[in-house]
Amino acid sequence: MSDLTLVIGNKNYSSWSLRPWIFMKQFQIEFKEKKVFLFTDTTDDELAQYNSNSKVPVLLDKELVIWDSLAILEYLSEQYLAGGGLPKSPDVRAISRSISAEMHSSFFNIRNDLPMNCRKPLVNIALSAETQTEVQRIATIWHQCRVQYGDAGEWLFGQYSIADAMFAPIVLRFHTYGVKLDGQAQAYMQSVLQQKHIIDWIAAGKEETEVIDGY
Repeated sequence: MSDLTLVIGNKNYSSWSLRPWIFMKQFQIEFKEKKVFLFTDTTDDELAQYNSNSKVPVLLDKELVIWDSLAILEYLSEQYLAGGGLPKSPDVRAISRSISAEMHSSFFNIRNDLPMNCRKPLVNIALSAETQTEVQRIATIWHQCRVQYGDAGEWLFGQYSIADAMFAPIVLRFHTYGVKLDGQAQAYMQSVLQQKHIIDWIAAGKEETEVIDGY
């Protein structure tokens, strides 16, 4: 039995929860899953014990409590993959960390205008100029990574890495809202959408019945 427990939110809505979940599934790191439904009368009380500012995800490793998706991914890479969640080359590893950190701290228009919702019927929407600029920035990142570092596989740096987990929810958002890309960026989206564990996550999200009005 694994000592790891991943506390997540609604699979239909929680993009931050998806990141460590898909990473652990991809690398076959065994864990128990604990779901806390978000924005309910009991959410804050359920999450208070983790000192995570009432946010998910949270990783429990015996008595150790780690919160924040990117911190969790870095911890898993160090402690369970001997650093294998990042590219081997120090230079490429630095680029991987750069784009992961940019994903972590940026793209607020995409977050607001294209909320993650696995149950939402696929639609085509008109993007604001601000959101389109962010979409283009992400497409550029995906294209450059695949062209410069993707020779060894279908992921951003060839082999699956933290960066792929960080961008996975963006792929789901683009797919749901009909955001069309070109070339390497579109090919990368297809790789993510065809990933078995992404398919499993979407299916589980569609089975949930809880509704968060803001999404």
